[in-house]
Amino acid sequence: MAILLLFASAREAAASMRVGLSRSACSACAETARARFGSSFAHVLPSCKVWLNGEEVHDSTPVTDKDEVAVLPPVSGG
Repeated sequence: MAILLLFASAREAAASMRVGLSRSACSACAETARARFGSSFAHVLPSCKVWLNGEEVHDSTPVTDKDEVAVLPPVSGG
């Protein structure tokens, strides 16, 4: 089972920071999370980057049971 890691506003919207998912591509993981966590999460997701095992990847990149998929919202600071 792949692990979905959620950070910042994505974590707040989902009320979870780590979830197990079984999916075959990064885009499928994001869609599953959108359906699972509802409209607040769906609102945040378009502004996020999705990384696989610490690297930015394409939506069609395959995901295996040993992978970590991270949803990273934009970060600002001062």
